[in-house]
Amino acid sequence: MTTAIDKDALKRRYAEERDKRLRADGNAQYLRLEGQLSHYAEDPYTPFVEREPVHDHVTVAFIGAGFAGLVTGARLREAGIDDVRLVEKGGDVGGTWYWNRYPGAQCDTASMVYMPLLEETGHMPSEKYAHAPEILEHCQRIARHYDLYDHALFHTEVTALEWHDDRCAWLVRTNQGDEFTATFLAMGTGPLHVPKLPGIPGIEDFRGHSFHTSRWDYDYTGGSPDGDLMDGLADKRVGIIGTGATSVQCVPHLARSAAELVVFQRTPSSVDVRANHPIDPDWFAEIATPGWQKRWLENFTANQTGAMADEDLVQDGWTDLARRMRSRVLSLPPEEMTAEGMMAALEDADFEKMEEIRARVDAVVEDPATAQKLKAWYRQLCKRPCFHDEYLQAFNRPNVRLVDTDGRGVDRITERGVVVGEVEHELDCLIYASGFEVGSAYTERAGYDPVGRDGVRLSEYWANGMRTLHGIHVHGFPNLFIVQPTQGANLISNVPHNLTESGTTIAAIVRHALDTGASRVEVTEEAEQAWIELLRTGPGRGVIGSPDCTPGYYNNEGQEPPPHARDNVGYPHGAMAYFAYLDDWRTSGRFKGLTFD
Repeated sequence: MTTAIDKDALKRRYAEERDKRLRADGNAQYLRLEGQLSHYAEDPYTPFVEREPVHDHVTVAFIGAGFAGLVTGARLREAGIDDVRLVEKGGDVGGTWYWNRYPGAQCDTASMVYMPLLEETGHMPSEKYAHAPEILEHCQRIARHYDLYDHALFHTEVTALEWHDDRCAWLVRTNQGDEFTATFLAMGTGPLHVPKLPGIPGIEDFRGHSFHTSRWDYDYTGGSPDGDLMDGLADKRVGIIGTGATSVQCVPHLARSAAELVVFQRTPSSVDVRANHPIDPDWFAEIATPGWQKRWLENFTANQTGAMADEDLVQDGWTDLARRMRSRVLSLPPEEMTAEGMMAALEDADFEKMEEIRARVDAVVEDPATAQKLKAWYRQLCKRPCFHDEYLQAFNRPNVRLVDTDGRGVDRITERGVVVGEVEHELDCLIYASGFEVGSAYTERAGYDPVGRDGVRLSEYWANGMRTLHGIHVHGFPNLFIVQPTQGANLISNVPHNLTESGTTIAAIVRHALDTGASRVEVTEEAEQAWIELLRTGPGRGVIGSPDCTPGYYNNEGQEPPPHARDNVGYPHGAMAYFAYLDDWRTSGRFKGLTFD
């Protein structure tokens, strides 16, 4: 028999847990890996190789060699554009999957919809949720398949971009002394590429070994990204700060390897069932008919965003919550089918799901006190939902301790370890699973500030908020494209779907410009403004990042969005409608809102 949920009590608990975690400093509580902390940002995976500066011209330069650069580069190559240059600060392609090689790293959206260009490259994922080494290998497969290594520059960071109207080209300067031009320029630096550290007093005092999870030190820990036992930790006391998606994945591996593991928690993640399994080749051969991945992408997006779909091909935690919400709404009697009634039904579905997730903690974690501390008291989409079948179980091991800070965070770090509530926990190794910079302005994260027509900088043009058409084109910045979800579909559950559609669109535009002899492509001021006004008619971010949520990067750490983020929303009619609209827009060949001259 299902226990009735005391919704008023639950809302009070959510509010109490949120309030105790609010901080006046918001995003300023974090530190960049620079100055005395710059050693945390060094590349531990690929040795740096000196090279001569590049001084040449390419048709398209793309900043970033993660999924955004790879899918856009692939579509450009398919369109017959051979000289595409990827510029990447890492030592190889992969972006997120180049840097995140911590043990246990894997996608938390199903591989069939998360890994792009599977059909084009003929790759079958080995698991429903592929692990990081396979995803990195797939990135390299894409680069080889489309010859994207040919002009690429690695371990290279862009320092300046300038539009030269007389030459109808972008001038690109880098920290390696490169100075080259590109007719078209695209940027896909990703929302999660600048690692951050918690601003804990004494962070520079620790005398043991420490590193950020995106720069995992296997020379110290032993083991490998493939999940081999980290034998270097067999006699070590290891601490990890952070309990988000990264920690959920690597804690089980640390628990198996370390003599002692101490997990420092400010806010627990919601951890639902993952149920990973190998993909059966015979089954895959049956479903992998022409166009299969596009069908799967559209099916996942339709199910996850609440659009109507006849079946659920993916069947994961993302689509489960959406199915529950849709079922609740459709079961309402006619007199309750109002905006208020539907919002209440959605809330009820979320309450029910989170009660199940909290009950799972009780069922898995043997110590009742530890179980209570591992329960998430917020709506599921307040933070990135996590799915794992070994994280909660790790706290049943005798060598694993949870140090819950009751929302305050760690007090300070000393030469010997970490202090919480005046108790010092001595450590040999301290690992920061503190994530990446999200809430800062685009140009701050990028590390450069594009200069468009008449010397106007992008930071100046966006001083009062992001302004684009489709999240891709910016008035005053000819031949410039941006590949990211905001002001487009804004589909957070499966970001690669956004990138794939943007890449396809950009390739069509560049091909059209070259075929018609156009030197410049630019969105009109009127079309850009109309798009912004359309975006403002929508619901905003909805339950994702709601102000009522516990602080995190989804809701700007509980602070009011800064001016540069006020229009960081998506198409008002939803992701499925946006993708359909964008497909019609580009296949029409008219590219309404753009000028070609």
